[in-house]
Amino acid sequence: MKLLVYGAGVLGSLFAARMHEAGHDVSLLARGGRLTALRRHGVQLAEGDSPDVRRVPVPVVEHPDGGYDLITVFVRTHQVDAVLESLAGLEGDVLFLHNWAAGAQPLGAVIGHGRVLLGFPTAAGTMDGDVVRYRRTNFMTRRVAMPIGEPDGRTTPRLERIVETFRAAGINAKAEPRMDAWLKTHAAFEVPLGQAVHAAGGPVELAADPGAVRGMLHLVRQNLAAMATPPVPRAFAALRTLPQGLLVTVLRRFLKSPTAAHSGLNHPSPATAAELGRLAEQLRAPAGAC
Repeated sequence: MKLLVYGAGVLGSLFAARMHEAGHDVSLLARGGRLTALRRHGVQLAEGDSPDVRRVPVPVVEHPDGGYDLITVFVRTHQVDAVLESLAGLEGDVLFLHNWAAGAQPLGAVIGHGRVLLGFPTAAGTMDGDVVRYRRTNFMTRRVAMPIGEPDGRTTPRLERIVETFRAAGINAKAEPRMDAWLKTHAAFEVPLGQAVHAAGGPVELAADPGAVRGMLHLVRQNLAAMATPPVPRAFAALRTLPQGLLVTVLRRFLKSPTAAHSGLNHPSPATAAELGRLAEQLRAPAGAC
């Protein structure tokens, strides 16, 4: 597969390295200092706090051109508009792998509706200088597969081909027939959670304030109630039906857990705040308005 990976942060770098090592023709798009580092050292990977750094010589480009079998986009929600025009000038299907609650329409309106696929990367890690530090339970090994889907929910030959290609490369992927609802459900939960964590100063600090957790849960319930379709996965429906006291206890326990500490919640940044703000706008917008 001839593949362009758009976005050389943690997720794009992990994905590009895995696909390159699986023998695919991969180009990783990067700019500025990240481009310089990648050209000099390749993608540098380290597991957890290990001092051992592995280098993967993934080819990098600053200005892609021509056609690709697949373009995977790993950027933050608020950065998507800025990259759509450059994607319109390239050939190939485009798989958007990031937070997104606006549906496929605004993406297809710029690059062509027939080119769009939606997904979400179930991976985690941090940048340590130019080294990507990842957890072993990322999308290559974790039990929760990376969902990918067609905007209309069909299981098409191209979707099956992409899922099988990723699996053959060691990436745990699956076809998700309700990908748009999956992304909206995820945003309905993540926006109140992320904003509450940011306001409190961290997940542990939020856990110490039961009132703030109750307020966050109230907003989650409002978001889920406003959705035009049932939550996906179905387990999220429990956030609307289980007793508030029980949910507050469970959420506080989660916020104090190692899972929360390694999920990105512990590293609030201006980019995270901008992404949550854009997702909140998408959740508030009428269907098709984004």
